[in-house]
Amino acid sequence: MGSDKGETSHRFPLRRRTSIKDLIEALGPPHPEVGRIEAEGALRDFTYHPHVGDRIRVAPLERPVDVGQADHLHQVSLPEVRFVVDVNVGRLARKLRLLGFDAAYRPGWDDATIAEKADSEGRIVLTKDIALLKRRIIVWGRWLRAEEPTRQLLEVLSVFGLEGPYATLSRCLDCNALLESVDKEEILHQLEPKTKTYYHQFSRCPACGKIYWAGSHQERIIQWLRDNGLESADQPEA
Repeated sequence: MGSDKGETSHRFPLRRRTSIKDLIEALGPPHPEVGRIEAEGALRDFTYHPHVGDRIRVAPLERPVDVGQADHLHQVSLPEVRFVVDVNVGRLARKLRLLGFDAAYRPGWDDATIAEKADSEGRIVLTKDIALLKRRIIVWGRWLRAEEPTRQLLEVLSVFGLEGPYATLSRCLDCNALLESVDKEEILHQLEPKTKTYYHQFSRCPACGKIYWAGSHQERIIQWLRDNGLESADQPEA
């Protein structure tokens, strides 16, 4: 199978009737990352049952992965890019939200819950648990190679072709909800004295009530965007 590191070949003893999905995943790669299956010169899907002597070629999805286009292996297209993040890469969720991406995440979700949300809500699974991606109901997903959260973010953006400008600071970093503008007078009682004096435009999370404004943290975020090549000339003002 072709992979991020090149192409390898295997001989697999076929001792029982099995689907090509199970055979591929027994060798390691999860089915959401498979882009093409050929057996004896013909295209196959995951339900194909190999025969003794079959010559099978498996190729990864081509980058950038377009989740808006269904194919014979990924029969569900997504109308928009939305993620569900596993606990083993939980810090990635906040970075995706910071750029404006819908990234569902709760530390207590188990594999079954994540897989169900991916299926019912049309989400891409992001994880470092390769066994999670092998669940049948998951169509789109990525087993992240990077270890550090910023590198993981850059990997996701590259794999799925997500180029800027991004809707930076348009979501609550804690809840994932889209922020709403709020009148300063309405939240005046919640503000510190210096915040009342120096800031006049505010947003509020409709889910948790957290208040956001363009304080010194915004400068740090803009610098972080620059440092990682994520800021563009037409980047909207946060």
